[in-house]
Amino acid sequence: MATIYNQADKNVRLTWVYITGFLVFVIGIGYVFAGAMNNSAILYIAVIFSIVMSFGSYWWSDKLVLAMSSAKEIDHENNREIYHLVENLCITAGLPVPKIYIINDSSPNAFATGRDAEHGVICLTTGIIEKLEKAELEGVIAHELSHIGNRDILLSTVIVVMVGFVTLMADWFRNWAFWGGGRRERDNDGEGQLRLVLMILAIVLSILAPIAALLMQLAISRKREFLADADGALLTRYPEGLARALEKISADPKPLSEANRATAHLFIANPFKGKKVSSLFQTHPPIEDRVAALRGMEIS
Repeated sequence: MATIYNQADKNVRLTWVYITGFLVFVIGIGYVFAGAMNNSAILYIAVIFSIVMSFGSYWWSDKLVLAMSSAKEIDHENNREIYHLVENLCITAGLPVPKIYIINDSSPNAFATGRDAEHGVICLTTGIIEKLEKAELEGVIAHELSHIGNRDILLSTVIVVMVGFVTLMADWFRNWAFWGGGRRERDNDGEGQLRLVLMILAIVLSILAPIAALLMQLAISRKREFLADADGALLTRYPEGLARALEKISADPKPLSEANRATAHLFIANPFKGKKVSSLFQTHPPIEDRVAALRGMEIS
C-alpha cells in the first residue's frame, strides 16, 4: 500500500520526469510555432523561458502561492494552540515543523506548499480554525502534513507553473494568428506547403495543449487527495475526524475569496462553492467518495 513513508521518493522522481517532459513538450511547441511564424527566434525564446519557468517553479512557487493567497505567517507566541497541534502531529509523522500561515477568510479551508519537508508550509483559513472541533482540525492538519511528507506539494506547484506557461504560449500564438501574423509574402511551393502544415498544426496545438496540460494537472491532484486522506487518517489514528471535517468544509456555503483557478487544486477541498463543473475538470474528488473511503478504513 502507498503511504507517506514510500511516496516521497516516487514523487521526486515524477517531478523530474514531468519537468523533463515539459521541456521536450515546450521545445516541440516552440518548433511548430517558429515554423508557422517563419521565425527561429521563437524556438530559442521557448527553450529559454521553459528552462527558467521549470526551475523557477521548483525554487519559488511556494512564495508565489502564499503571496497570491494573502497569507500571513504565525509563530508559537501568537497562536500556541495551532502551533502545538501541528508540532505534535509532526513528531508522530517524523517531519520537521513547517511554517504556519493564516488566511483571514471565514470560509473553512487549508493547503500545504513548499518544495520539501525542510521548506514545508501549512496554511489555514481563520474560518477552518473557528468552525472545526479539535479532532477535525487535527485531521485536516494531518492531511496537509501528508502532502508535505509525500512531496505532493512539489509535484503540484511545479505542474501549476508549467500549465500556466503552456497556456500563455498558446494564447500568444492565437493572438498573433488572429491579428494577421500568418499572412506573409508567398514562399516557393515546397516551403509554402510546409508552412501551411505547420500553421494548421500550431493552431490545433494552441487549442489542445492547454486543455491537455490542465487535465493532467487535475488528474494528478485528485489522486493525491485520496492518498493524503488515507495517510492523514493513519497519522491521527482517527479517520472520523477528517471525514467530519470534510463534510463541514463542503457544507459551508461561503467561497474562499483569496482562491483562484491557479491555486484551487492545492486546497483540501474545492474553494469555489456552488459551481457545477464536469467531473473531468474537477480539482478534487467528490467529498462523498473521500468520506466513504475514510469511514471504510480499518485502523489497527
